[in-house]
Amino acid sequence: MAQQQISLPAKLINGGVAGLVGVTCVFPIDLAKTRLQNQRGSQRVYKNMMDCLIKTVRCEGYFGMYRGAAVNLTLVTPEKAIKLAANDFFRQRLSRGELKLSVFQEMLAGCGAGMCQVIVTTPMEMLKIQLQDAGRLAAQQRKLPVLHTVKLGTAMSAIQIAQELFRTKGIQGLYKGLAATLMRDIPFSVVYFPLFAHINKLGKTSEDDNVPFYWSFISGCVAGCTAAVAVSPCDVVKTRLQSLNKSANEETYNGVADCIRKIMRKEGPTAFLKGAGCRALVIAPLFGIAQVVYFIGVGEFLLGQTPFNLYSV
Repeated sequence: MAQQQISLPAKLINGGVAGLVGVTCVFPIDLAKTRLQNQRGSQRVYKNMMDCLIKTVRCEGYFGMYRGAAVNLTLVTPEKAIKLAANDFFRQRLSRGELKLSVFQEMLAGCGAGMCQVIVTTPMEMLKIQLQDAGRLAAQQRKLPVLHTVKLGTAMSAIQIAQELFRTKGIQGLYKGLAATLMRDIPFSVVYFPLFAHINKLGKTSEDDNVPFYWSFISGCVAGCTAAVAVSPCDVVKTRLQSLNKSANEETYNGVADCIRKIMRKEGPTAFLKGAGCRALVIAPLFGIAQVVYFIGVGEFLLGQTPFNLYSV
């Protein structure tokens, strides 16, 4: 039985739509995660996720929870499009006409998807983190002066931040933390995609049936939560490296190794799990929603094609 060829343009559209819908639903939790990860021991502004969200609404209004959402929604379209479509592309290439992939092949496909997505993920995260963390820095300013490693005002827009970074540091300014982003996104995809595929397969009642959407949602949530917690230490390192504005007493870092060493020495191993709960709460529904939207086949519908799901074979 010949395997049907995927339509890469349709998969890219599906991934983009999936990212938009998913991020819109979970962005406030992602903001809380960033602020919790960036606060240091003696300079804590927030106790937990709920405390962070309540204080954000109180001090910055309802839309304060969506600070940085514009840049994220703009760039998450190509980011999720690349990630989900690249995984499907590599899965089909590695299958060589066979309908079943080994776990190792699934991990290779996930690795390829993770490597491809950082082209967009790194600058997206770089800009998003500056905007998300501005409220935490503003709250700390009442007690401590703020040290600007790059002169970025807390009220600057994503475009202004990008222009300032490009002017002062060139294109590498937007790709600060690339190594840490690779260190997070490749293992995440290596864990997530094979785990999702196997959990999703459990929802099939027979070989000829498609997996119901609710089961794909559950599969995305479980696989996403597991992968998110597994790479949470890498996410903490990435967030610290990409945060440009710091309070006067906050540590600065020279690369991944220096960041890991200083966090371990000054904050202990538990610091690497800061925001892990928030990250799990972000990633679980994000990928659950994204996988369902991706499988609906908006791209195939727009291009007049028949939706084809590699996970259903």
